[in-house]
Amino acid sequence: MSKKNKTKENEVKNENIESTESVSNETQAEEPQLTKEQLLEKELEEVKAQLENEKKEHIFSRAEFDNFRKRTLMEKSELIKTATERAMKDILPVIDDFERGLAAMKESTDATALCEGVEIIYKKFLKYLEQNGVKAIESNGAQFDTEFHEAVAMMPMGDEMKGKVIDTVEKGYTLNDKVIRYAKVAVAQ
Repeated sequence: MSKKNKTKENEVKNENIESTESVSNETQAEEPQLTKEQLLEKELEEVKAQLENEKKEHIFSRAEFDNFRKRTLMEKSELIKTATERAMKDILPVIDDFERGLAAMKESTDATALCEGVEIIYKKFLKYLEQNGVKAIESNGAQFDTEFHEAVAMMPMGDEMKGKVIDTVEKGYTLNDKVIRYAKVAVAQ
């Protein structure tokens, strides 16, 4: 290539570079130059808007949680009412049997029949309790256990009986394996 061609190529390249620079300078001139203060103010406004948005979201979340808490309390209260209603409804047949038994006692002179009737009602009531998770605590002959028993008397006995329940004064009961009444017992000492 000749020197003239090289020079012309360099001139064209220089012109292209200058035209690109002039275009970028024109673009910069069109955009307003922001001062440092203006940039900080703009950033502050953005942060304030973001903070306001976060506050709204926080308030919304708290309100939603309060509604959840109130709804849960209402549901719990309703559940307790419903459970109590079911328990009372299921015990009414036992009450009916007692009323029939009392009416029969006034008219009947057969003590054996009356005892059998009371036993039937008693068994029906025990069955109802078992269906609802209530169980009697078996105590006689068992080792004394403070988890289930309450000692109301101590009786001197031989060494082989020491610490064992020898008599149950009042039965204890559990509801779903939780003691609801401790058995009152006499313990050998």
